[in-house]
This record gives sequence, structure tokens and C-alpha cells, in this order.
Amino acid sequence: MAFDGAWKVDRSENYDKFMEKMGINVVKRKLAAHDNLKVTITQDGNKFTVKESSTFRTIEIVFELGVTFNYTLADGTEVSGAWNIEGNKLVGKFKRLDNGNELNTVREIVGGELVQTYTYEGVEAKRIFKKE
Repeated sequence: MAFDGAWKVDRSENYDKFMEKMGINVVKRKLAAHDNLKVTITQDGNKFTVKESSTFRTIEIVFELGVTFNYTLADGTEVSGAWNIEGNKLVGKFKRLDNGNELNTVREIVGGELVQTYTYEGVEAKRIFKKE
């Protein structure tokens, strides 16, 4: 699938405002803005393996489309939800375990780049990755 491969963050849009809305303090937001995130995605049927490697942590997430799982964000926020394919997009719908608020993520390939769009409490941010 088009998502397969190693992707390195190139730029972000409105990411600081998004993190602020998520309740992430200013120090962590400044660090996260320069996390050098690399995402490696492999797909085998309905099973995805996503390796996230950044300045702060390296983690491997394995999930099946449509199957709910728990995940801890880099800032320690715990969420529960599932990923699904909608057209040519990988759509994640999650709920924070601490307050029940929705965090939605969409991954899509646009012009050869991986665009991750995050939406939380009406604030939208994007992180754009280039294939390595």
C-alpha cells in the first residue's frame, strides 16, 4: 500500500496550538516541535506495524484495522480507539482515557508526502513527512 515505507517529518502546521489544546506544557511543546520524528509503516493485509522513532522515544505499534487498542502518546496521554481505511485515507478515531475527549488522526498520501492531520477539540494540525 502507499503508506508503506520510512517517513521523516519535514514540517508542521498549527502543531503548537494543537499540543496546547491537548494540555501539553510549553516546555514539552518546544521539544516536540523538534522531535525529528521518523515513522516506518508496513502493512500485511489488515495488520499494520508502525515504528515511531524520535528524539524522545522509539515505539512499535501493531494494530488491525477496525480493532480497538490502547496507545500512549509521546506526552503520556493514554487513548483508546481504532484505525480504519476510508477511501485512500487511514483514519484513526481515539478517545482520551483521562477525559473522554475525541482525538482524530488522518494519514494520507498527498503529492508523494505523508500528511498526518490531527483534530482535537476543534483545533486541527498537520505534520508532513517526506519518504526516506
